[in-house]
Amino acid sequence: MMGSGNLNQFEGRFMTNEPMSRHTSWRVGGMADRLYIPHDLEDLKLFLGELKEDEQLTWIGLGSNLLVRDGGIRGTVIATKNMEDSIILLKGGLLLAGAGMSCAQLAKTSVKYGLTGAEFLVGIPGTLGGALAMNAGAFGGETWGVVHSVTTINRRGVERIRSKEEFNIAYRNVELGKDEWFLSATLKLKSDIDQNGKAIIKDLLNRRSNSQPIGEASCGSVFKNPDTGEPAAKLIDKSGLKGIAIGGAVVSEKHANFILNKEDATAEDIEKLINKIQQVVKEKFNVLLIPEVRIIGTYMPEGTSSNG
Repeated sequence: MMGSGNLNQFEGRFMTNEPMSRHTSWRVGGMADRLYIPHDLEDLKLFLGELKEDEQLTWIGLGSNLLVRDGGIRGTVIATKNMEDSIILLKGGLLLAGAGMSCAQLAKTSVKYGLTGAEFLVGIPGTLGGALAMNAGAFGGETWGVVHSVTTINRRGVERIRSKEEFNIAYRNVELGKDEWFLSATLKLKSDIDQNGKAIIKDLLNRRSNSQPIGEASCGSVFKNPDTGEPAAKLIDKSGLKGIAIGGAVVSEKHANFILNKEDATAEDIEKLINKIQQVVKEKFNVLLIPEVRIIGTYMPEGTSSNG
């Protein structure tokens, strides 16, 4: 895994055979061969510089839009949740935010700075880095709708500033180069002349609390909304799937596009339930629901138990 370097030179946390259930909001997932939580950007660069060229890398933030299979992840996982969470107010309504900052905190801080346009981010359960990677959205807003430029890093530790126009951006999808990851973004916002930002955030949080199973183990929305007109949640609800369970995984009664880990679910339970929902909705409405959750890792070998 490492080159000639010594682990003692790094300031971050390095773990081997680390359960990914500790790093995902679904609280499931097998072992990562290695997991590193960098202390800061310089520490990350130092760590990347010591990796072998063929080392498989997986980057995660808060693990809120992630399903890690029970067989775990080969190679090294880099968790950026403890780094690059700074935010700097620039001139002209520009806000520079690190990829490790939570979307909710970014929304609230933007309002404190007297800016508007990023309030919708309060409804996204993850970091800015994750939101950039999938063009996450909530309450009618999308992350890249407020992006001016981004800074990325590659596996050699080289930073690069890129404009929004350099990316192919679509609904819940952004094309990013191989072995390139987001470090920060500069957002283009407007002056909150009427000072409505705090009220908007309060209203959005109330709407989220009333419509979503907040505080339970989930990944947020599981499926993208299809382009057929009806949201995924409505199609799942009309299919009679609210409350259906496989193992410890259950479709939320409060919001049909949420799958909850209710009874010590395994990743296999959740993935089977995802497949079941797709099958039933396809049969009833001839619509194939596409997951927006990122599913990674390996399956457990046959004949072994994912419960240990």
